[in-house]
Amino acid sequence: MASAPNLPSRYEIRPLELKHCNWVQAIVALSNVYQTRVWTASWPEEDLTRRTYKVYKSMAYLMQHQIESGHSLGVFDKEYEFKQPESATTSGKFYWNLDDETASITKLLDQMDFPLVSVAMAYDSFDPLNPERLMDIMAALPSFGPAMGALEAADQRDSSWKATGPGQVLFRAATSTRQEYEGKGIMKSLAHYLMRTAAAKGFRAIQIECVSDAVTHVWSHPPEPFHTDLVSEINSMDVMAEDESGNTYYPLRPAKQRLCKLYCRLQGSTV
Repeated sequence: MASAPNLPSRYEIRPLELKHCNWVQAIVALSNVYQTRVWTASWPEEDLTRRTYKVYKSMAYLMQHQIESGHSLGVFDKEYEFKQPESATTSGKFYWNLDDETASITKLLDQMDFPLVSVAMAYDSFDPLNPERLMDIMAALPSFGPAMGALEAADQRDSSWKATGPGQVLFRAATSTRQEYEGKGIMKSLAHYLMRTAAAKGFRAIQIECVSDAVTHVWSHPPEPFHTDLVSEINSMDVMAEDESGNTYYPLRPAKQRLCKLYCRLQGSTV
């Protein structure tokens, strides 16, 4: 438990625990559907809540794996005011009704009655994700797979950067802040804290894929003595995929977004 650097004392950073998994899923799902419209630019507004629920359910394994790694962090608001008395008795409660497809984003946020406000999900790359268990999230966000595949195809590095054992290269796989807490510098503060924490643990680098200009900026300009390399980048308008009939289409259009893979080097740094 630590105060969040460069933020008011009301915020503190803690390692995430499995008891927070539903909270994390809700924050990340809402962010990827309502707040980051890269994946959903071509979808009608009336479908977004249904899609949020689908994404929420699909990412249970992804978030659990990262929490169990011990490397995922959350920012908690120590002055959070609970909306329901029941929530205060359990230090937070989650009230989404996954059958209520008419719920607005305002209602969804009101039903997230807990003090977790931002997350930085990460796992040791030497303990990789099981691709078969990611099929649900690929179906929930069908443009995600082609986008990550395009970033991978543009990555021209040899294999020397890859981990040969545990504790070498950390993978970041989700950065999300609740909508009402955006614009307060929380994401940047948490990112810098994670960099320093990873370096202190002995990791030599952190790799992250960015689909947000703000996240790209923060990770492209880490605090000294760290340094970030741009590994690959693409424009969302150029991402191609094939349908079941073999026809080519552009799954991210009309979204116009720079997508990047970054490699933040920590090795040899003094923290």
